[in-house]
Amino acid sequence: MTLDFSYQPHSTRVVFASGASAGVAQWIETLGCRRALVLTTPQQAADGEALAARIGALAVGTFAGATMHTPVDVTEKALARAAALQADCVVSLGGGSTTGLGKAMAYRTDIHQIVIPTTYAGSEVTPILGQTEGGIKTTVRSPKIVPEVVIYDPELTLGLPVTMSVTSGLNAIAHAAEGLYADDRNPITTMMAIEGMRAFAEALPVIVKTPRDAEAREKALYGAWLCGTVLGQISMSLHHKICHTLGGSFDTPHAETHAIMLPHTIGFNAAAVPELLAPIGRIFGGTPGQGLYDFARSVGSPLALKDFGLTESDLDRAAEIATRNPYANPRPIDRASIRALLQDAWAGERPPL
Repeated sequence: MTLDFSYQPHSTRVVFASGASAGVAQWIETLGCRRALVLTTPQQAADGEALAARIGALAVGTFAGATMHTPVDVTEKALARAAALQADCVVSLGGGSTTGLGKAMAYRTDIHQIVIPTTYAGSEVTPILGQTEGGIKTTVRSPKIVPEVVIYDPELTLGLPVTMSVTSGLNAIAHAAEGLYADDRNPITTMMAIEGMRAFAEALPVIVKTPRDAEAREKALYGAWLCGTVLGQISMSLHHKICHTLGGSFDTPHAETHAIMLPHTIGFNAAAVPELLAPIGRIFGGTPGQGLYDFARSVGSPLALKDFGLTESDLDRAAEIATRNPYANPRPIDRASIRALLQDAWAGERPPL
């Protein structure tokens, strides 16, 4: 075996323990900050207020306007709120929507970030920002986007609804799966990808049956960290490009879109690199695409894009947008093949590989 790779870990401090979120004020002080703005979605506004109360004098307010796909106009509103309060850091509580907002603010202002994930999105440990403007979702990478501190507290995920746990978990698995064939993969990301997928394969079936199982919740959050770390180290390919197209241009829900597309994009690429995707078959059974599809179905994941507002007439435009700009992928792509892939995902068909 001949090894030839580079690996540059990011500077994020990761704190992982049950109850770890109770120490957030300590980390605000460690960063040299004194005026924290707590970010949440509207649905988690009460949780944000409670967190601000626990932080005490170090919290100057909350902003409960985060939404999926990180619209630029929402970021501008949050920045105005932060400026009015003279905030010197943000504490992002929630899933990918809240994390994305904090990252968008940091990209523009260098404001410090502490992230407390309550889902399995994994974006909290990446230098990647996906944001939407004018119906188009674009991504940017920068060291400025990487949060300074990420606090993983499994206790905060005990109440995560099963359906959201499943789709969020499959979203994380997608990060790891694409890491297996990325041009810039390395032995460390491959090991983390396999370990992360295995953690979810073991944890999600337990969570579906016993949602408050502490051990399974801990294992799933561990998997989220691993899978997210992989995404932060590699270049995105077909799966993430299609999901960004569907979310940014058609407003499909983020995690559900990843969950539905995953078996189809991985099955598509398995035809070109079966040896690189073999670990997926070993973890989930069968061929990579079919194994992921069967696993998703077994844990109650949505399977069809048509169930989330996408019409069959949208598929031509989606295929055109997804193939408009070139990007690295192990299997050559063209509009016709992506249109066929989208058709299967729209209908909820089991992929051929």
